[in-house]
Amino acid sequence: MRKIMLTAAALFAALSGSAFAQANYPERPVMLVVPYAAGGPVDTIARIIAVRMSELLGQQVVIENVGGAGGLTGASRVAKAAPDGYTVLLSGSAVLAQIPNFYKQRPPYDPLADFEHVALFSDSARVLVARKDFPANDFKEFIAYARANQAKMQYGSAGAGSGSHTCAILLDGAMGTKVTHVPYRGAGPAMQDLMGGRIDYITEQISTATPQIKGGTLKAYVTLGLDRGPGLENIPTADQLGMKGLDCGAWGTFSVPKGTPKAIVDRLAKVSSDAIDTPAVVERYKSIGVVVAAKDRRSPEYTTQFVKSELERWAVPIRASGIALD
Repeated sequence: MRKIMLTAAALFAALSGSAFAQANYPERPVMLVVPYAAGGPVDTIARIIAVRMSELLGQQVVIENVGGAGGLTGASRVAKAAPDGYTVLLSGSAVLAQIPNFYKQRPPYDPLADFEHVALFSDSARVLVARKDFPANDFKEFIAYARANQAKMQYGSAGAGSGSHTCAILLDGAMGTKVTHVPYRGAGPAMQDLMGGRIDYITEQISTATPQIKGGTLKAYVTLGLDRGPGLENIPTADQLGMKGLDCGAWGTFSVPKGTPKAIVDRLAKVSSDAIDTPAVVERYKSIGVVVAAKDRRSPEYTTQFVKSELERWAVPIRASGIALD
C-alpha cells in the first residue's frame, strides 16, 4: 500500500510540475531554428518577427541558423528535440512540402507525424533573377538563350530539395531545358555567387531579391507565382507570359516537436499571430515583398491541414521531374 501511495504521490507531483511549467511558459529563452544560413530570405523573415515575439513572450527568442541539405538538417534537429516549446522551427514550403517528396525512401523526418504545426504566417513569391550581365533583355529572350546555351549554364539554389531548387526544376521543365544545378548551404551564399557572376540565375524569394533588383546588381525577368509580388508590380508573372499554372511561391510556418503540450502550442500560435499583426512587422514585411497570412489561416488546425494539402500538391511535379534523393 505504501509503495502505491508513493507512486501516486510521485505521479501527482510530476503532473503538477508539468501543469505549472505549461502555465508559466516560457521561463527561459526560446530557440528559433532557421534551417538555412544567415542572410537568406527565411533568416530575414525570422529576424523581423523574433524581436516582436520576444517582447510578447517576455523571454528572448534566440535565432540559431542550422543550414545544410536544403533545410533538412535544421528541421531534423527540431523534430528530435524535447517537446517542451523551447525549440521552434521556422520553415515552410520547402522543408515541409517539397524536400520530403524528393526522397526515394522515408526522409529523416515526417512533416506530419514529427511536428505540431503552430501557425502559417507568411506568403512570398519567387522571382527569376540573373547576373546583371546576363545576355537577355526579357523573359522571352531568357528562354531562347537558355535553350541554346543550357549545356554551359548554371543555376544556384539554397540546397538540393530547397524551394529555390524545386522552383528551378519546374522552370527547367517549362522551358524544355536541362541547366546544371549548383547547390549551396543557403540562399545567402548562392546570391553572393550570383552577384559575383559565378552562376547564371536563381529562382529566389522576392524578400531577398528585391533590394538587389532595385539596386541594379541583378536582372529580374519574371515572377514565379500566380500574382505579381509586392514592390515588384512591374514584373509580370510566368503565368501571364504563357507558362500557365507555374506557381512556386513560398509560405512560412512555425512548428514544434510532436507531443508539445497543446497549451504551449496555443500560446505560441497567439504570440506569433499578435506579432504578425504589429504594424511595424507588417510594414517591414511589406517592404521586402512578404504578404502576411490572413488571420483565419494562422491557427494550428488550419496550418496542419494546409501542410498536408501542400505535401500532396507538390508530390506530383516533383515525382514527374524524375529527381530523387537517397
